[in-house]
Amino acid sequence: MRRKDREITDKEKIISIISRCHCCRLGLFDGEEVYIVPMNFGFEEEENAFYFHCAKEGRKIEILSKNPKVAFEMDTNYKLNGGELACDYSARFQSVMGKGTVSFVEEVQEKIKALDLIMYQETQKSGWTYGEAMLKEVCIFKLSIEDLSCKEHL
Repeated sequence: MRRKDREITDKEKIISIISRCHCCRLGLFDGEEVYIVPMNFGFEEEENAFYFHCAKEGRKIEILSKNPKVAFEMDTNYKLNGGELACDYSARFQSVMGKGTVSFVEEVQEKIKALDLIMYQETQKSGWTYGEAMLKEVCIFKLSIEDLSCKEHL
């Protein structure tokens, strides 16, 4: 990271920033071009992993099936700070970036755990129930984090 003065290394602060994010942008590579897709997510601190849900087919699934290596980015607390001149403008933000490897989740109890984490990330509520048919049809994948950096400019 070039701006070490903006780097966040405190694990609790990083988790706090992640908890305020609502969109994780995944960068996938199909061998020819990068495909970036915004997704809702759930974070599992103990496993150092993110969970995602989607349909069982489509471009994202095709790419991940061939290349499970991904990059990710999420951010929060964005605000444009104005000035008299263009160069006086700056932005405040908190961001988390990294890379990892995706694996598909097939076991029902892990799917439920993943969906609970995703729902909690979005609603701060727990106690959800999921129908058997939905659990069978939904695709869940887990991104095991291999590298993560966090930065803020407030």
